[in-house]
Amino acid sequence: MSLYNRRRATNFVILALSLGATGLGLLILFFILGSLLAEGIPALTLATFTQTTPPPGSTGGLANAIYGSVVMTLVATLVGTPVGILCGTYLAEYSRGSWMAPVVRFINDILLSAPSIVIGLFVYQVVVVNMGHFSAWAGVIALAILVLPVVVRTTEDMLNLVPSGLREAAFALGAPAWKVVVMVTYRAALQGMMTGVMLAIARIAGETAPLLFTALNNQFGSTNMNAPMANLPAVIFQFAMSPYADWQRLAWGGALLITFTILILNIVARTLASWSGSTK
Repeated sequence: MSLYNRRRATNFVILALSLGATGLGLLILFFILGSLLAEGIPALTLATFTQTTPPPGSTGGLANAIYGSVVMTLVATLVGTPVGILCGTYLAEYSRGSWMAPVVRFINDILLSAPSIVIGLFVYQVVVVNMGHFSAWAGVIALAILVLPVVVRTTEDMLNLVPSGLREAAFALGAPAWKVVVMVTYRAALQGMMTGVMLAIARIAGETAPLLFTALNNQFGSTNMNAPMANLPAVIFQFAMSPYADWQRLAWGGALLITFTILILNIVARTLASWSGSTK
């Protein structure tokens, strides 16, 4: 067999294996999504959004869990995003020649790849144990820690993509460094930075392990952030593991809600990313 024929045969085998692996992955994904839609859609009724989680054998919904997830995710994003943006700004704009920048990047990479259960256990030991009780604030701290590395990485990357000529033009006009960052580089990298925030929200929206160690759960509706608070991931975990059919039905509905929310957030993030790339 000639060298050309051997290369063609090798290329055909690798291409076939790649397509087979892709098809297998898509088939498994479709089976998962199909089961989720088949079981979750019937569970989404008006009561799901208006009633709190029920005791076994009673009608109810997920209103308190939805509220808790939205509140904790929103507060965690508001806490983690500014810190992440400032840290990313330091790495991109002010850290040249500094010994601290490689250390910060290394720690950020560790946080980016760390299992969420480790973050939950850390916050449990530092916050929950010292407070003496579970609380939504502890859950917010755990989720904010998960938001931080995603925002830091995307902010630094997006600011590094801004052409240096824009900065030099602003400096030539006499603008101070902080104003160049705020008025020039932030504006040029805004879409990319927003993409990072959306990806961070998508990451924490379905996290279960950190909330089991921190916010725990609450069967009743509560707005007290200093007490355990219901949230969708914890409710899904509890209800899916229960022997009660009505609880399992609500677990399917909650899983569909989280999946749909994460899907929308990822679509928005990709749209922002493509928009940012097309405007450069």
